Amino acid sequence: MEAVAKLKNYPTSPRKMRLLADLVRGMNVEKALAVLERNPKHPAVPLRKLVLSAISNWKQKNEGGDEAGLVIKTIFVDGARTLKRMRPAPQGRGYRVRKRSNHVTVIVDDVESIIASKQKKVKAEVPAVVEEPAAEETTTKKAAPKKSAAKKAAPKKAAAKKTTKE
Repeated sequence: MEAVAKLKNYPTSPRKMRLLADLVRGMNVEKALAVLERNPKHPAVPLRKLVLSAISNWKQKNEGGDEAGLVIKTIFVDGARTLKRMRPAPQGRGYRVRKRSNHVTVIVDDVESIIASKQKKVKAEVPAVVEEPAAEETTTKKAAPKKSAAKKAAPKKAAAKKTTKE
């Protein structure tokens, strides 16, 4: 059974946080924690804490379950509120500074349950083979082919040549 952990309004841009989220997506949680611990980017610390929180949530749902087979099933980063500030600029103007923040959601699950759910989806998507009835022949009148523009224009050219010779 999967467990969810959410981090809300963390003050770093979603783009920077997505770099780390893409790095650990689909990894075993132990490996993901090791990668985040050694990563020099500043959002690695709260993301590591979030993965630890998701692991503890999974332990509470699955009492006594072994966390060795846990995988980061889903991780996504959404934009949160943006604080707008003004920065002094030349000639009395002001530039707008957007201080972005983000929401991160992590879902961890056991490898075996992920495989089982994928197999159920595949079985549900494969429809039974149904034979299609033979197409009935219908009689329709075909329109006569139209004459091309070149054939229509040919007699006019011949008439033009006859008039010039005289």
